[in-house]
Amino acid sequence: MSLPITAITVSITALIALSLALLSVTARRKCKVAIGTGQDQELLARTRSHANLIEYAVFILPMLAVAELYQAPQWLLCSVAIAWVVARVLHPWGLIATAGGLHFGRMVGTLLTWIVTIVLAILNIVLVLQA
Repeated sequence: MSLPITAITVSITALIALSLALLSVTARRKCKVAIGTGQDQELLARTRSHANLIEYAVFILPMLAVAELYQAPQWLLCSVAIAWVVARVLHPWGLIATAGGLHFGRMVGTLLTWIVTIVLAILNIVLVLQA
């Protein structure tokens, strides 16, 4: 069975992760810090935005794949995947723009990430119990 929605979402997530890694490397070179953040707020915000994506991706993406394997409605899978990608663009934009402060992008990105997490978790529980 193919998983086209998951495949596209994982690929886009990988490109976002690579972009965030590049932003971190750029800041590391600017600050001349190889490990850690050297107490630089910009570097901290960039490394945390990358780490935050990875922290959520490790369970969001497998849950998306499981939901697709259990043949969840395509409209729901697409909606969740789009919300995930939007959230993972907004969150680092807001975090980096303010070096860790409050920002619309960070707040909305966090909220969308939590909504996606809840929707996929409940969806998978329901799908497995119905199977």
